Amino acid sequence: MIMMASLFSIFEPTSSIMSMPFNWLSTFLVFLFIPYTYWSSPSRWYLLWNKINYALHTEFKVILGTSKQTGTIVFVSMFSFIVFNNSLGLLPYVFTSSSHLVMTLALSLPLWFTLMIYGWLNHTQHMFAHLVPQGTPALLMPFLVIIETISNLIRPGTLAVRLAANMMAGHLLLTLMGGMGPSVSTLILVILLSSQILLLLLETAVAVIQSYVFAILSTLFTSEIN
Repeated sequence: MIMMASLFSIFEPTSSIMSMPFNWLSTFLVFLFIPYTYWSSPSRWYLLWNKINYALHTEFKVILGTSKQTGTIVFVSMFSFIVFNNSLGLLPYVFTSSSHLVMTLALSLPLWFTLMIYGWLNHTQHMFAHLVPQGTPALLMPFLVIIETISNLIRPGTLAVRLAANMMAGHLLLTLMGGMGPSVSTLILVILLSSQILLLLLETAVAVIQSYVFAILSTLFTSEIN
């Protein structure tokens, strides 16, 4: 129990100066990169990031439909915010805020509540019809209504848990492998370091993929509210 508590303590925001917690400030480091684009000349990375944003805007626009083109900025911004936080969490001594349900739920719950309120107030008939797919036998309708209702209620939880769990799993594995270093031989240490480098590359890919998954699922949920 003590070992597990110390293992998961890396995800606890306990760093502070004069009783002021500083770990969660890493979440706002993303805003330091925004002014950089206004006074510096465009670099290759900046042009690449613009192309990624344009590609996401085009994809989200197709999913949302022609009547909701302006709404894509919300999901592109959400993707950018999450991918920056995931990437910053890979740096040493930077707190990974996206590995906590506090942050991921703060992103998914308001979006889900907004969609539900908007859908039930403006498209009530469509929301009721969505609970029962077309062509469903009358005998199965009550069960499908229950299943669809539960599926709809757990959506913000699944979005939050998916992002937090994926970010936490890789960091835990890196911590476990790093803790083995002082007690292994030189040959095992070389293999361990090589494995950690490969795992870090994998975590970089996971940071981008999970940001995209969160944004695309949010877009798909929004497209159902017509």
